[in-house]
Amino acid sequence: MARSTRAGVDIRVLCLEQSQHSQRLNFQGLSTAAPEESELPTNSTTSFDFAKYATKIVDEAKNASLTLRVMGATAFRIHCPNNLRVHDALARTLSDLDFVSYSNNVERIERLFTGPLEYQPVRAALTPGLFAGRLIFVDKSGVRPHVDVFLDRLEMNHTIDFKGRLETDYPTIPLAELLLEKVQIVKINEKDIKDLIVLLLEHDVGQGDKETINMQRIVKIMAGDWPFYYTTTTNLNKVKGLLPKYDVLTDEQRGHIASRIDKLLQAIENEPKSFKWKTRAMIGPSKKWYTEVEEVERAEHLGSAQT
Repeated sequence: MARSTRAGVDIRVLCLEQSQHSQRLNFQGLSTAAPEESELPTNSTTSFDFAKYATKIVDEAKNASLTLRVMGATAFRIHCPNNLRVHDALARTLSDLDFVSYSNNVERIERLFTGPLEYQPVRAALTPGLFAGRLIFVDKSGVRPHVDVFLDRLEMNHTIDFKGRLETDYPTIPLAELLLEKVQIVKINEKDIKDLIVLLLEHDVGQGDKETINMQRIVKIMAGDWPFYYTTTTNLNKVKGLLPKYDVLTDEQRGHIASRIDKLLQAIENEPKSFKWKTRAMIGPSKKWYTEVEEVERAEHLGSAQT
């Protein structure tokens, strides 16, 4: 668990403080207590059912006419039910919950988490811009994972805009954005690669968003943004090159993943590029092509949770 002393907030202390009395609060099916043993996911390496709890929170937000979607590693588990055993075999563990919503929902988001759910908001009191575009909530009892809620977009090494896209899927962000969330990381790590492996094993790339990684959505973004294109294609090739390393995958599974990566890469290359893209491509990576972000916490749910 990470600490942000510069912001005057010690997230580690907030998360590890134990309450004097164990409380179990229910809000239309949502509980602040740890799940019963029977609720634990099969072959999970964690004692908390992240997917089930995250889905309940999104359902409750829906009941309140609040648009909220799951992202991060938990979303991969929700959207890849046929390959959870592969995810577990890859030793992919979870530690936090990520959501995304729209910035005009901030007050209602805070009411949801600080009201009946009894989460505590983390404020960057000494550095007001530190958590810009993001809300953070912690459970003082330490029973539940801490929560990040991103607003409108994910701004890390590259920017992913969610405006008009959150209504496309439920209870997670669309599959295309799940892929983009990972491939935008310049210093991609093994946790992110494992998530991409499971995503590409379960879902093909193609037209539309229904149980499909929307190829056109990705291609259009890449065609106008050379820096994002460079990071994405580099990471997709990296994932493909690392497939032989993972013994939990069969040759057939590696073939499926590799063919889908090739299909996406080919579509990206075939798409006509903008003048801006071509101009930036002439400079190449000799000039920094990504946004440098300060790492505040290294959370499991994002691979590199930065702000």
